[in-house]
Amino acid sequence: MPFGKDDDFTELAEYCERLVETLIDCHNPAERLAVCSRLSTMLALLQPKLSEPVPPHLISGFIVDDVPVPIPAFEPEAELLCSYSLALSQLLASRTFQPEMEQPLNGLLFELVSYFSDELRMPRFVRKESGVIPI
Repeated sequence: MPFGKDDDFTELAEYCERLVETLIDCHNPAERLAVCSRLSTMLALLQPKLSEPVPPHLISGFIVDDVPVPIPAFEPEAELLCSYSLALSQLLASRTFQPEMEQPLNGLLFELVSYFSDELRMPRFVRKESGVIPI
């Protein structure tokens, strides 16, 4: 899939999504490395575009009359959040990454653990006249 620095952020985001879908299904180490490398390149192209204004030719695509349902959300199960957090904490403890990756990895771990902790403390039941029911 061809891409370049002139692609807008929506195109690059779609390419990233397609690559990460490929990565999930990829079991060959050499292919995984190639896909990860391509994803890193694409994310590096996408990152500076996130602080730019939405290009005029894209604005109409972001206007809706009603709030869409469902709104995209990050809602992994608690077990998966714990696994992600554990993997990141072990990676940070092992220091098997480039030094410039430490700050983003620490930030990601902070966000994951905070979200995970909030999720675990969320109410799970509501009291009704008929009794306590799961939310």
